[in-house]
Amino acid sequence: MKTIVLGGGVIGVATAFYLRQQGCEVTVIEREPDVALSTSFGNAGVIAPGYVTPWAAPGMPMKILKYLFKPASPLIFRPSFDPAQWRWIARWLHECDLERFRVNKQRMQRIAYYSRECLHEFRSRHPFDYGRSQGYLQLFRSEYDVELAQPALAVLRDAGIAHREVSAAQCVEIEPGLRWARQAPLAGLYLPDDEAGDCARFTRELRAICERHDVRFRFDTRVTSLDVQGGAVRAVRIESERGAEMLHADAVVVALGVDSAALLARLGVTVPLYPVKGYSATLPVTDEEKAPRAALMDESLKTAITRFGNNLRVAGTAELGNRRTTLREQALQTLMKVLSDWFPHAATPTSAHFWVGRRPMTPDGAPLLGPSGVEKLWLNLGHGSTGWAMSMGSGRVVADLITHRRPEIDLDGLTLARYGKSRA
Repeated sequence: MKTIVLGGGVIGVATAFYLRQQGCEVTVIEREPDVALSTSFGNAGVIAPGYVTPWAAPGMPMKILKYLFKPASPLIFRPSFDPAQWRWIARWLHECDLERFRVNKQRMQRIAYYSRECLHEFRSRHPFDYGRSQGYLQLFRSEYDVELAQPALAVLRDAGIAHREVSAAQCVEIEPGLRWARQAPLAGLYLPDDEAGDCARFTRELRAICERHDVRFRFDTRVTSLDVQGGAVRAVRIESERGAEMLHADAVVVALGVDSAALLARLGVTVPLYPVKGYSATLPVTDEEKAPRAALMDESLKTAITRFGNNLRVAGTAELGNRRTTLREQALQTLMKVLSDWFPHAATPTSAHFWVGRRPMTPDGAPLLGPSGVEKLWLNLGHGSTGWAMSMGSGRVVADLITHRRPEIDLDGLTLARYGKSRA
C-alpha cells in the first residue's frame, strides 16, 4: 500500500514508522529542511500520562481573568477579529464544566498511557539516548493552586494512577536542587512513573530508523492541495525546488498540526483547531548540584523545567491570540522568573535560547485520530501541548486503522465523530 504522511513532526514521523512496520510504502512530506523543526522542536519534553490535562478545566476562565493584567502570567489572551478564535473559545468554555473535564482527561490519558507503552516497546528494540529522565514533580505555590488541582487529583485517584501528595520538605528530597530556591513550595504532587526526554532529538533518531527501513522523506516541500475524485483522495499536490508535482497514494495521513485545518476545510472537513502558542528557553547547566535532576511543573505559572542531559528546558505559557510565531517579552519573562524562583543558580540567564511554537489545540483537549469523512484520508492531529506524550500511540493507532488492523485501545471520543457531523 502506497501511503503519504503530511507533516514531519513527532506525530508524522511516528505514523510513518508504524506504517512502514506494517508493510506500507511510506513517503513523508515536510516543508522544513528536517524533521521536528516546528511544534516538536522546543516543547517541554514531558511524557506524563498521569498529568495530561485539558486546558478546558474548572476554574480556568477565572484563572485567565486573574492573570490577565499581571506581568508574570501562564496565560496570554489577545482578542482578534478572527471568527475562528471566538468559535473555538465558545466551545472551550463549554468544556470547562467539571463532568466534561473528567471525560476529556480520561480520553487524553487513555491515548497517553497507550503511547507510553508503545514508546517503551520501541525503546526496548531501538535503544538510543534522547536525554531521558524519570519522575515528574508538580510544585504548588499557594492554596489556590492546590484547590484548582483537586479535579485532576480525583481523576488520578479514580484511575489508580501512581502518585504522591508531598510536603515542601519532601519536594526538596525529590529534587535536592530546590534547597537553593528563592521560596519554598507550599506542597507538591509527585508522579514517579512519568518521564521526560528531548522530543526533537528523539524524532531525528526516529527519522534515521525510518530511512534505514526505506521510508522516503521529502523536505523543503509544501503541500498545495489534495486531489479528491469520487469522494476519495487519490493524490497529493506538492511544490518544491523541483516544481509542482502530483504524488499518488492509496492512503494519506494529515499530521500538519494547526495547518491541517485550512487544508481539510477545502474538502469540507471541519476540525476545531486553533493555535495556542507555547514558549520555551533552553540553557546549558552551569551548576549540577543546584540544577534539577528530572522534570518539574510550576502549577501556578504552568511552566515546566526539564533536564535534558547537560541542558535545561523551561517551557510554558499559553497564548491565545494571532497565528504568528512572534516572541513576546511577557512570556519570556515568565519563563525566566520560574527558573529564577526555583533554580536560581542552575544556569546563566543570558545563555537562554528562546523559542515559540503553535500548539494545535482542540477545545476539549483530546486529539483527532482516524477517519476524516473523506475516503482514504486519515487524521492524526490536535494533540495540543501533549503531542510528544501521545505520539507513538497515535501513530500506531492510525497505522492500524489504515492497514485494517483493530487498534489496541478504544477510540471512543478520540475521533472526529465526537463533534457530530463534520463534513459538509
